[in-house]
Amino acid sequence: MLKGSCLCGAITFTADGTARDPVACHCTQCRKQSGHYWAAVQVMDHALNVTGAPTWYAASDKAKRGFCPACGSFLFWKGVGDPSTGIALGALDGPTGLHLERHIFTADKGDYYDITDTVPQQEQQT
Repeated sequence: MLKGSCLCGAITFTADGTARDPVACHCTQCRKQSGHYWAAVQVMDHALNVTGAPTWYAASDKAKRGFCPACGSFLFWKGVGDPSTGIALGALDGPTGLHLERHIFTADKGDYYDITDTVPQQEQQT
């Protein structure tokens, strides 16, 4: 089970079941909202239990982003029609046992950093 919270603790969550596809997203929207690239893991909606009320922002017609209205922590990413939700890896408590599987949207990454690990990179998401 994964568990985590926002910075102030107003929103907490748990996720049962299998977490999949840990990725680091370098797209412009994730960089602007998070301040750098954003790392997340997908969990099925039926396995995600959220307490508190995140605010949702539709950054495009394809997805919305959930954040804490009190402290501003960016916690969730939800694709329209997707039965799963992305959870910020940085919001998880304790050891997770998860490892990044890929970097996505690397064509959009900031020019102020390099990706130097050996995790596979995709210029766009496929």
